[in-house]
Amino acid sequence: MNFFHSIPRGILLMILATILFSIMHASIKHISSGIHPFEVAFFRNLFGLVVIAPWFIKYGIQPLVTNKIKLHFLRSFFNVIAMLTFFYALSVTPLAEVASLAFTAPLFATLLAIIFLREKIGIRRSGAIIVGFIGAAIIVNPDFKNINIGHMCILISASIWSVALIFIKILGRTESSVTITSYMVIFMIPLSAIAASFYWVLPSLNDLLILAVIGIAGTGAQMLLAQALKEEDTGIIMPFDFLKMIWAVLIGYLIFSETPALNVWIGGIIIFSSTLYVAYRERIIPPKVDKNIAQPADQ
Repeated sequence: MNFFHSIPRGILLMILATILFSIMHASIKHISSGIHPFEVAFFRNLFGLVVIAPWFIKYGIQPLVTNKIKLHFLRSFFNVIAMLTFFYALSVTPLAEVASLAFTAPLFATLLAIIFLREKIGIRRSGAIIVGFIGAAIIVNPDFKNINIGHMCILISASIWSVALIFIKILGRTESSVTITSYMVIFMIPLSAIAASFYWVLPSLNDLLILAVIGIAGTGAQMLLAQALKEEDTGIIMPFDFLKMIWAVLIGYLIFSETPALNVWIGGIIIFSSTLYVAYRERIIPPKVDKNIAQPADQ
């Protein structure tokens, strides 16, 4: 007990978030054999509403007061596309490979911040971004042949998620995290429902229980991550994000009989190290990049 008391609260929250994200990922992979990933995404958003419902009980409609509806919708639009591609990737790709390639999201976000927010980076961060994408290439295929559709979906998801992060950063200048999250759920439920309608099957009671776990674990993990980033500096929190790789390997081996190849370990470590270095440089060099930029593509 004393051991846990000695660990900063933000780090404990981050560790718990990685566990919940991993549970969500494994549950998506499991249930996608019978329910299309797009329908899973819809229920992930629907049941996620349960987690944020207490906000509306406590604050009423106050979280919905905004004059930036268009920005909230655009954030949600890109977010839902990233979620759909990410969930599909989980259904066809080993968990460890998903976890490794998802680490590229902050690299994409840094690139977009340069283009759209005119943020400047030096040669060190530029080099780290290049090295990070080399790591992704190692995972996708060392000889660049027979590229997996799942790998491409993860990278597409990470790049689109980074667009959503840019909108989150812009909204974060004037909007509260409660407002941003509330509109995300409100818009993403109908948007994901449109995609799910093309593949709809009636879920069983057992399916609904698993879908509830996905929605509650996913939303809960995002809330824990946001709180962790609020309580501790990004440079302190983000090293623990690598635990998702460890959990993915363990769950993949024990439940899905997946064993990651050497190139997945090498590429994952390279990508994560590059992301970590970029986050470190952004912490010590002004102007600081918003903490949301460092968030991974876990949906």
